[in-house]
Amino acid sequence: MTPEAVTLAPWGPDDLPLLERGNTPEMTAHLGGPETAAQLEERQERYLRLMAAGEAVMYRIELGGAPVGGIGYWQVEHEGVPAWETGWNVFPEWQGRGVAREALRLVVREVAQRGDRHLLVAYPGQDNPASNALCARAGFERRGAGTIPWRGGELAFHAWVLDMAPLDLDGREPDLDERFDEGVLDEKVWWPYYLPHWSSRGRAAARYSVAPDALELVIDADTAPWSPEFDGGNRVSHLQTGQFSGGLGTAVGQHRFRDGLVVREEQPERRLHLPRFGVIEVRMAAVRHPDTMVACWPIGFEDAPERSGELCIAEIFGRELDDEGGWVGVGVKAQHDPRLRDDFEKIRVTGDLTEMHDYAVEWTPDALRFFIDHRWVKTVRQTIDYPVQLMLDLYEFPRADGGRDTAALPHTLRVERVRTFPPA
Repeated sequence: MTPEAVTLAPWGPDDLPLLERGNTPEMTAHLGGPETAAQLEERQERYLRLMAAGEAVMYRIELGGAPVGGIGYWQVEHEGVPAWETGWNVFPEWQGRGVAREALRLVVREVAQRGDRHLLVAYPGQDNPASNALCARAGFERRGAGTIPWRGGELAFHAWVLDMAPLDLDGREPDLDERFDEGVLDEKVWWPYYLPHWSSRGRAAARYSVAPDALELVIDADTAPWSPEFDGGNRVSHLQTGQFSGGLGTAVGQHRFRDGLVVREEQPERRLHLPRFGVIEVRMAAVRHPDTMVACWPIGFEDAPERSGELCIAEIFGRELDDEGGWVGVGVKAQHDPRLRDDFEKIRVTGDLTEMHDYAVEWTPDALRFFIDHRWVKTVRQTIDYPVQLMLDLYEFPRADGGRDTAALPHTLRVERVRTFPPA
């Protein structure tokens, strides 16, 4: 099953049979048992009434156009704060296939785009491990538990909260505020080579200029592939704020992006700017060309092999931009950290991404919250507890026939600002 196969369709007047289909002992085991026919009719009427009043949004979950469950969200208060509450069900024959996960992801995206309430909450029963695990995987934070009267008995629940509040930097002082306005690159902060241990400083050197209002990373007509031995025809112009690798001929080095890598040129160790927790923010403009990608993805300094996780603040392929907007990849990539799992997705953003936009992550010991133009887009509830180095990238990928669109060159990534803030 692909995520695209799961869709949401508005709940309608003819959907009472879906409530009846889900009203079995198996489906209601964590909810106190089945409802009566009258209770189901009342619930159907309540769905339609609240939807008409704008107080709820209810959906059929569909797979290939066929209904496989239901999901929705409705207005509540959580500890005195206006919130949306969500709940879902998937029919037994479709459980365990990621349907609920994808349906919840779609609801999260919709609530985030609304922006009218910054909390999304869920209250699954304490004896419902699947729903509690789904909340955790979706980035919700467990904030307590409780009991309520329910269907003639008591329901013991966990309270899960997804905080969608925008990024607030008021009153916070950055420990790095790079505006690229000095006329030269500050090499006390930036190492202008892309993973040179897998190649050489000569091949991996960035082409750049420090303009009055922005850094410009450039790939020209004569830019050569940075590591043809290990990375084919890929061309890169890049800055990073650290460097660690082993001796010549070893396999020790940052960002082991494929098997079989060998250090081809020894490099000095550089610990230039290595934040650990806080906020990392970049303001940059993407490149709209099908052969390009721009990115800001801090990686673990990797002075130990497992300290290699990646915080993908923004990854934007030129082929995924159009006249209305584009897709921005955000999240965590485990790389070689066995304590992490990949939790990465592409967020659709409206507007011209070749103009300047702000991309940021707020990083605490137990979670990472990602933002685009200060608006929340994703939470990853995992722990990355080691320093990372900043990575700013412009890539040009070879075409299938090995050719290049020389008429479009040079490709230029413009970066207006990079800031980091220590933990609040």
